[in-house]
Amino acid sequence: MFGKTQDPIETYIESPDKLKSLYRRVLFVVSLSQVFGGAGLAAGITVGALLAQQMLGTDAYAGVPSALLTLGSAGTALIVGKLSQRYGRRTGLSTGFIVGGLGAIGVVIAAMINSVILLFASLLIYGAGTATNLQARYAGTDLANNKQRATAISTTMVMTTFGAVAGPNLVNIMGEFAVSIGVPALAGPFILSATAYILAGLVLFIMLRPDPLEIAKLLEAHKQENEHGNKSESLNKKAHNKRGLTVGATVMVLTQIVMVAIMTMTPVHMKHHGHGLSEVGLVIGFHVGSMYLPSLVTGILVDKIGRTAMSIASGVTLLFAGLLAAFAPSDSMLLLIIALSLLGLGWNFGLISGTAQIVDSTEPSTRAKTQGKIDVLVALAGASGGALSGMVVANASYAVLSLAGGLLSLVLIPIVIWSRRA
Repeated sequence: MFGKTQDPIETYIESPDKLKSLYRRVLFVVSLSQVFGGAGLAAGITVGALLAQQMLGTDAYAGVPSALLTLGSAGTALIVGKLSQRYGRRTGLSTGFIVGGLGAIGVVIAAMINSVILLFASLLIYGAGTATNLQARYAGTDLANNKQRATAISTTMVMTTFGAVAGPNLVNIMGEFAVSIGVPALAGPFILSATAYILAGLVLFIMLRPDPLEIAKLLEAHKQENEHGNKSESLNKKAHNKRGLTVGATVMVLTQIVMVAIMTMTPVHMKHHGHGLSEVGLVIGFHVGSMYLPSLVTGILVDKIGRTAMSIASGVTLLFAGLLAAFAPSDSMLLLIIALSLLGLGWNFGLISGTAQIVDSTEPSTRAKTQGKIDVLVALAGASGGALSGMVVANASYAVLSLAGGLLSLVLIPIVIWSRRA
């Protein structure tokens, strides 16, 4: 009566052009959500430590906000991964962003009533937005082939730049707006975060249809039905995938520790040496811009010259960032901007090359769950770096912290060389 409806998977198998069109549409939708997501994550790294310092009256625990939001990010990464695996990227990612927005609202309320307990609890929930912002990079790769994956990751990440750079530079404006409505100035950026994260979630919930991961699973199932590989090939593939997962995860974990540790204490270090909030926002703006803006070029390089070469480049870049931050005069804005820009660039190299290795080493049937577990490790690494950074600076100095971070990044080089030999 109504005629036969063509199976959606048959549509994409029979028409590669339609599959390419869907791939481009997914990239557009995820990229649009990343513009809002970037603005959402900026508040925590710009004024989170300063807000805790103001409420607690000490520097020793200034790294706690970073640790809490990355700890919240760890838990959320696992949940978003499982939700995405079971219900699709659309459900997992939109849920994560909206929960992050609710956490930002909690931070604003905590600042208004001067409740440290509510502040810490809200920062934990706010971390959901950070995890989801990173998990979204995987959505763009679900329908990409192995020569497009790093470029797909970088396309979504570069869109984060627009929001992530604007966020820190709106610190003063949002602070003035907050004061005008009776909210402490340092809580102002979290008002922006709440709005941005909730908008990112709504964009994905409304527009990410059909779900890319669900289509990728169906395509994989169809491919397996039409291919009959031997047992030896299957075992070799599993061994290769296990090694790829190990190396990709290690690269991302080490770059996250180094980046979060130095970044977290930079605003506090600057404040102690007479720099104003607008100057802090400028330095962090350059840092966040360097984390995301080079992504498009990085993705092309990772696809063209390889994951290994770019992982080594990440370690070397982070070393230079740590050395410059350690030895730069504290009153030199220019050198601080260069150091934090190199820090962001090194993280960018490591994240995209590591993520590409993870995607290369997973199948759609288990991909989201595996990616979620690895992002838990990355987030816990960031939490450790954030928590320890305040203690290192309180008991030694910002220079010692930066130097230690730069030297730690060199561990990347023997790891990726081992993987190449293996």
